Amino acid sequence: MSDEVRIGSLRLKFLIDDADNGGKLTMFDMTVPEQAKVPAAHYHRDFEEVWYGLGGTLTVTLDGVAHKLKSGDALFVPRGAVHRFDNLDAGEARALITLTPAVAGKRYFEEIATVVNAGGPPDMAKVKAVMEKYGLIVA
Repeated sequence: MSDEVRIGSLRLKFLIDDADNGGKLTMFDMTVPEQAKVPAAHYHRDFEEVWYGLGGTLTVTLDGVAHKLKSGDALFVPRGAVHRFDNLDAGEARALITLTPAVAGKRYFEEIATVVNAGGPPDMAKVKAVMEKYGLIVA
């Protein structure tokens, strides 16, 4: 099984796979191409997320406040906080993402990739169903 998952134009390289630690934590390096606007605003019902900027600039909107995440910046996303992200700037942006516990670990991203990469516009009802299965609630 590959350590990389592609969801549309996003690339996720898994550094710590939740399957190896009983679902306690997953960590991945995410590359977001310039001008990408993804995903739908959502919140996590059962887990926290930490973002750490590795390069470029990601705009992470958290509870309505836009945060410009650059290399060396960190952002904590508590469960229940509505958020989304975009790369509104020139060039790729990269971030290290940690989810704990890993309710939505690598398997979640593989399932989302299957729906999004099926060809044509993504079936948003299927995307939403996968999200809800793993505790991500569209806001």
